[in-house]
Amino acid sequence: MHRICLVALSLVLAVTAPALAAYPDRVVKIIVPFPAGGTTDILARLIGAQLEKRLGQAFIIENRGGASGNIGSAAVAQAPPDGYTLVMATINTHGINASVFKLPHDVEKDFAPITVVASTPNVLMVHPSLGVATVGELVTLAKDKPGTLSFGSTSTGGSPHMSGELFKLLTRTDIQHIPYRGGGPMLNDLVGGHVKMAFDNMPSAIAHIRAGTVRALAVTTPRRWPGLPDVPTMAESGVEGYDVSAWFGLLAPARTPRDIVDLLHRHISETLKEEPMRRRLDELGAEPVGNTPDEFARQITAEVSKWRDVVAATGIKVD
Repeated sequence: MHRICLVALSLVLAVTAPALAAYPDRVVKIIVPFPAGGTTDILARLIGAQLEKRLGQAFIIENRGGASGNIGSAAVAQAPPDGYTLVMATINTHGINASVFKLPHDVEKDFAPITVVASTPNVLMVHPSLGVATVGELVTLAKDKPGTLSFGSTSTGGSPHMSGELFKLLTRTDIQHIPYRGGGPMLNDLVGGHVKMAFDNMPSAIAHIRAGTVRALAVTTPRRWPGLPDVPTMAESGVEGYDVSAWFGLLAPARTPRDIVDLLHRHISETLKEEPMRRRLDELGAEPVGNTPDEFARQITAEVSKWRDVVAATGIKVD
């Protein structure tokens, strides 16, 4: 009987081991739940290209925007758990949105976290024509003309949106929110002067800041960003207690084999340690992370709890 069990076990291993070892044996799709041109899209393409080199299979990017990232995220939650459909998630798709929307999926239960690729500050920017050079001047203008200023963000419920809501709360200003369908469309309007103030993730905004087409007033993190050392923090600008950090991470559908999750995590974490990738992320205004799947899962749980409290405090209406 013992011998029969050993034979059976060896047959199972003989069948399953090659199948796992072969992954990926066809094209892998990374869904970006926002339009092309934003930070999520930029980072997904960087990581997809590196995984393609390392694993010898195509990793294609599919931009499936809409509903503040919920459409693309839901598609991955419902995809087969075989490792061939992934999502580049964000602090809003897997943190904030759980408190702002009635989701068709559970961000904690319906996904298998792989790793956080990078974190980044958000940045408060204005069009030069607004005529303000500091956060203090912006607050004064907003208080002199309550309800007349508006700020753009990448989506309703995204970390740029919540950065603006927290700014309004802490500065006691009345500023209207204009949501866009991604960072690309929002930045186009900011550069064109169609919206005079905006919050965005650093990687998608930094080229415009360096070009001088928009003016950065402050970063949302507790410390200055090394790539823009002259841009102060919100706290340094007089907005005490302000702290928002964005992150971007790769997830698979729940029940994806742990061997596949661990394989992807290993290759991503290794490439994030390579000097060319670290330099590229630094140029973009992002910091490499590469935490473990279990650490990422705990981070998502913590974000959901944190932003539930912030949404309640800011009075944002839950959809």
